[in-house]
Amino acid sequence: MENVEIGKDLLSKEEIIKKYKKRSQFWEVWRRLRKNKLAIIGLIIIILLAIVAIGADFIADYDTIVIKQNIKGRLQPPSSEHIFGTDEYGRDIFARLVHGTRVSLTVGLISVSIALIIGGFLGAIAGYYGNKIDNVIMRVMDIFLAVPNILLAIAIVSALGTSIINLMIAVGISSIPSYARIVRASVLSIKDQEFVEAARAIGSKDITIIISHIIPNSLAPVIVQATLGVANAILSTAAMSFIGLGIQPPAPEWGAMLSGGRTFLRDASHITIFPGIAIMITILSLNMLGDGLRDALDPKLK
Repeated sequence: MENVEIGKDLLSKEEIIKKYKKRSQFWEVWRRLRKNKLAIIGLIIIILLAIVAIGADFIADYDTIVIKQNIKGRLQPPSSEHIFGTDEYGRDIFARLVHGTRVSLTVGLISVSIALIIGGFLGAIAGYYGNKIDNVIMRVMDIFLAVPNILLAIAIVSALGTSIINLMIAVGISSIPSYARIVRASVLSIKDQEFVEAARAIGSKDITIIISHIIPNSLAPVIVQATLGVANAILSTAAMSFIGLGIQPPAPEWGAMLSGGRTFLRDASHITIFPGIAIMITILSLNMLGDGLRDALDPKLK
């Protein structure tokens, strides 16, 4: 009985030490991230954009303000009634930007999640097993990389049809090779370490080792790539909507708003200026946050 109690005490102490290490690692990363002022500014802007996206329905009603046309009030400049003016159909640009924030962030996050899950798993399998499996997976990824991301996404959307779901699938699939390569490189540096050998020695299955030990220890570069990947996904979504293959009118999307306002660029430039600023600020914020996370998560900088 005493041995059992001692074993329980030791187990509880080990669990406490593990929790303390995880907590201390998190606070160490946060401490280094706080020193990067640009990264903190980017983080604050992204949090504000997320709050705006979540509360978009409370800020502006979708049916009566965002998509309802008012021809009498078209092309109005910024004023106290419409702080960003109105577009070619008399719709409030500020309200459309607010709801466009939800669309852009949703597409960016879901498409990156698709790429991260599929690409990360393929990269982990390739790096862990190596040999023929590695060659087959990486050669398939090379084929994808031979085609520019935006062209591959356009081809997929053209084949599947224009809808927000197909757009997320297209952008996600086109980004898979990047995550597969990053995870593979991390797995190659981790798979021969002592804790992986110990897991093999006690009889753990390969899939358990990959999911429980290898992937969690490969997250640092993946987190950075995912942050930058959201920015690229938002930019790709805007580009595809600009050429008519993304979010279809009258749904508010920043790229589609740019496309609709280019005809009135001389007489009503505010139609394109504000969506362009929204895209620029979002992409810049995500890039600053990604750079800050890269520095904070880099063990060489400790």
